[in-house]
Amino acid sequence: MNKKEILEIRKQFKPEKSTISRLCCCYVNHEKEKIMEHSGSFLTMPEEELFKYFDIFKHTLSGSLNKNMLNLEFPLEAEGEGGAQHMLLELRDSKLEDETLVQEFFDRIIANYTYAENYLILLVYGAYDVPGKAADNLEMFDASDSVYSHILCSICPVNLTKPGLSYNPDLNELTTRIRDWLVEKPMNGFLFPAFNDRQTDIHSVLYYCAKPEEVQADFIDMVLGSPLPITAGAQKDIFRDLASEALGDNCDFEVARSIRQNLDEMIEAAKENPDPLELTAPDVRRLLKDSGVPEENLEDFEETFEKMAGDRAVFAASNIAEKGAFTVESPNIKVKVDPAYADLLETRIIDGRPCLIIPVDSRVEVNGILVKTTLTEEEPSALEEVIE
Repeated sequence: MNKKEILEIRKQFKPEKSTISRLCCCYVNHEKEKIMEHSGSFLTMPEEELFKYFDIFKHTLSGSLNKNMLNLEFPLEAEGEGGAQHMLLELRDSKLEDETLVQEFFDRIIANYTYAENYLILLVYGAYDVPGKAADNLEMFDASDSVYSHILCSICPVNLTKPGLSYNPDLNELTTRIRDWLVEKPMNGFLFPAFNDRQTDIHSVLYYCAKPEEVQADFIDMVLGSPLPITAGAQKDIFRDLASEALGDNCDFEVARSIRQNLDEMIEAAKENPDPLELTAPDVRRLLKDSGVPEENLEDFEETFEKMAGDRAVFAASNIAEKGAFTVESPNIKVKVDPAYADLLETRIIDGRPCLIIPVDSRVEVNGILVKTTLTEEEPSALEEVIE
């Protein structure tokens, strides 16, 4: 799913537009025991409750693609009898009215979800009449092409509110606040089937994780039946290792800067595309070559890529380029510069030591204190940051 398709589904999370008809929930304690279960019609709830549920569902489809939201595909074995995709399809087709199937699904989540505290599982069913689109790309709400039937699952932490004082209007005095258990924003969730090309895709699922590095491997494997994706942090680390391996002794400041600038240009060129920019092995090889890596250093690149990342791996460009920052680090120094001004930096050997030269204008602050920047020829430069 791309950004536009996700946004189209998110827009349905309003009382006047809602396509959700049924809600099932299960409250689980820190010992993996079911404390409360409920199922029933969704739209019969009071409107003020609906808004709170809609907020949770919106958060389950939020964040950055390829970081918080991951498009996962099912392997063939997951689609057979007893497989994870097969169970999800049965849930969807039952419209969550098969209580035995819902209980079995909740049990599978509880057995494979890792969380040390209390949490709430929300599972909803919806059917969205997908409007057709005219030649000018405007939606025709009276000409539905298809119905997108789906289930959405949200897993939310439930925490005890903090102690404190509150005002009691009946007594007109301050009293100790009553602590209760609060359902918070979702940690994980998924949308099945995926809504790819504005159509139902039962071979894919959109997975959500609030913290990209905590993807819940067992949950993805046993509940969604999909191979574990490469996390955003792992993509950045693997790309760094690939570049270092390819550069070898030729790794200097200019080449490293060129890689980042070329990557930023690729991201800028693709910004109007609703699909996030992804790089395959050939794309990464081309990026390194265009950035100054010698051809002979890239002869075995595909083999190295497969060994480090896998033969089908793709990198999200946004995961390997830190947004809004060009970073230079050494053990004692960390310098961040707007990528647009990375060309201002240069390296020199001064008194036998490698230095990073940072030009500045007339205004420089150190810990909030405005300092002098005009130097005489005899004065040592305070603008030379040593990178050893």
